[in-house]
Amino acid sequence: MNRKYRKAIIAGNWKMNTKPSEVKAFIEELRGLSNRTKWCETVICAPFTHLTVASRAFWNGHVSLGAQNMSEHPKGAYTGEVSAEMLRDVGVKYVIIGHSERRQYFGETDLTVNKKILAALEADLHPIVCVGESLEQRELGLTNELISYQVRAALAGVPADKLRKIVIAYEPIWAIGTGNTATAEQADEVCSLIRALVRGLYGARLARAMPILYGGSMNEKNAEELLAKPDIDGGLIGGASLVPEKFAAIINAANQE
Repeated sequence: MNRKYRKAIIAGNWKMNTKPSEVKAFIEELRGLSNRTKWCETVICAPFTHLTVASRAFWNGHVSLGAQNMSEHPKGAYTGEVSAEMLRDVGVKYVIIGHSERRQYFGETDLTVNKKILAALEADLHPIVCVGESLEQRELGLTNELISYQVRAALAGVPADKLRKIVIAYEPIWAIGTGNTATAEQADEVCSLIRALVRGLYGARLARAMPILYGGSMNEKNAEELLAKPDIDGGLIGGASLVPEKFAAIINAANQE
């Protein structure tokens, strides 16, 4: 992390876990375990069914509310979809876009990811944009080319004055839910590449200000090492975000001096 230019973001992705009735107890427990400082913003991206409850449970801005997905359309006959305006109306600040599970299981493409990003920005939401490679792509030496393409496709049409709302999360697909984790050096190398790409597109000032997260199985054991790297500004946390003690340990690691 480089606190001179940006703060850390620790975002929990609950995926399809927990029930709305469990939100309040989780938050109360987390509050007693985690430190609050100006250096780190905590985000919980909860299922749609939880958002109204969560918006009431999150205390005094200590935890920001996030969603896990949204429609590219502002309104209309799209049964089962949720728009950016709907999310904002219930207090959502962040929304995950392009998670590998959405790409793998629901057919999201780089084109739909870009459309969702533009729709989120139009509604004044902060997209957490996920990019990452598979194990096969890494072994073929295609990581840099693939990440470059994904970042450029995601940011297509994004004006410079909206870039500060965007967070990019590097999530190597081969390290999600597998127990494998990229080394701190591997993760920082790709995060550095992402920052260089943004610098080439928007200039050094905006690139320095962009938070870039690591989303490949960051946990309470490896968080401090990962977050000590200069271009890793936080984490998009899966399983560990479901356990208050583990999630608090990651938040506290982000508050390291």
